[in-house]
Amino acid sequence: MTTAEAEVRGVLGRLTDAWNGGDAAAYGRLFTEDADYVTFFGLNFPGREAIESSHRALFEGPLKGSKLTGSLGVAAKVRFVRPDVAVVVVGGGSSLAGGEVADEGRESTVSFVLVREGGEWLITAFQNTRVSDPRG
Repeated sequence: MTTAEAEVRGVLGRLTDAWNGGDAAAYGRLFTEDADYVTFFGLNFPGREAIESSHRALFEGPLKGSKLTGSLGVAAKVRFVRPDVAVVVVGGGSSLAGGEVADEGRESTVSFVLVREGGEWLITAFQNTRVSDPRG
C-alpha cells in the first residue's frame, strides 16, 4: 500500500471515529470548504459548514448514539485518478442502537472523492446510496 493510499484510508477511519463519537466538528473538518454531501434521500448539503451543522443536528437528535458498522478505511476500494485525487467506493451500514452490526435496511454503498489540498487529504464529494433489491 502506498503512503497516499494509507492517508486516504486514514481519512475514512477518522470519519468513522467522528461519527461514532458524535463529533460534528471533527466530521466536518474532513471535508473541503466547497464539498458536496449527498444523502441516501438525495439531499445535497453543499459546503463544510452545512455538512457540520446537519450532522450536529443528527448527532444530537435522531442519530444520537448511532455507530457506523464495518471498517470503511480497511474495506474500501481506493483508485487514484490523479496523484492528488482519489475515488473511493465502500460498503457499510449503521446501527441506531450503537451495535456492531448494521440494522436491517441500513446498509449502504458510499462513494467519496478525496483531494489532496494544503498537504492533507480531504473529502470533496460524498454520495450515500442505500442498498436495496430493485425487484422489491
